Amino acid sequence: MNFKLILIAVSLLTLNSTFGQNETELPLKNVKLRAVAEIGFLGVFDHKVQFGNDGTYFDYRNDGGQDVLFPIIRPSLELDIKQRNAFILLYQPLRLETQVYLNEDLIVDGALFAATTSVRTLYNFPFYRFSYLRELAPNSERWSFGIGGTIQIRNATISFESGDGNLYRANRDVGIVPALKIRSRYHFSKQVYTELEADGIYAPVSYLNGSDNEVVGAILDASLRTGIKVHQNVDAFLNLRYLGGGAVGTSDNTDGPSDGYVKNWLHFGTVSAGFTYSF
Repeated sequence: MNFKLILIAVSLLTLNSTFGQNETELPLKNVKLRAVAEIGFLGVFDHKVQFGNDGTYFDYRNDGGQDVLFPIIRPSLELDIKQRNAFILLYQPLRLETQVYLNEDLIVDGALFAATTSVRTLYNFPFYRFSYLRELAPNSERWSFGIGGTIQIRNATISFESGDGNLYRANRDVGIVPALKIRSRYHFSKQVYTELEADGIYAPVSYLNGSDNEVVGAILDASLRTGIKVHQNVDAFLNLRYLGGGAVGTSDNTDGPSDGYVKNWLHFGTVSAGFTYSF
């Protein structure tokens, strides 16, 4: 609940400059807060990673044990102001752990994990996302369409550890990624709707962060949702989601044995059920 109070306080403090200098207070009816939660499973379509120019381009799905389903949750808070402005705060945990037997040698940042041994892998890539949407069809009864932007903070830890614990390599990174955002909803009736939402960008990271080294990155988080109103304040929904992206290039901020080269591309799909509670 502290998050809810913080969001409302920030919105109220910035309201005058954002939505009109002549307004001194915001009618409560113009503010709507929603809590959204999803729970389901994630499947890996394709996922490969390489650390170091001489490293193995490792196939997580075929060789790294990511050929099973992983549980996933996705909570968020959404604040609507004056029907046309939406602020969204999302947390997406994403942790995939496996232990596999290696049929071939695996090289990670100069470390050789030999064939016929086991390796434990961790792909922990949670992210935090703050988004803004501007509604372009506020007067339509059945259809809505919003466009805006997203700031995503990634908090990545990717590691490989030999079965006997004697060999270990890890890559950690915290970074900020901007993206575009759209959301469209169509109401078949007052109770049933379908919704399409997407956050995405494809861009040279060096252009965004001012680095001299060229790193190309991309993200795409796109979902298709069908929902039904089960109560005055509660919607239930089913959701299909594609989650993909990655980066390739050499970082100028490296530690230890790494030469800074990274290639990491992923294509995930999720199936989830969830609910929206409007306060």
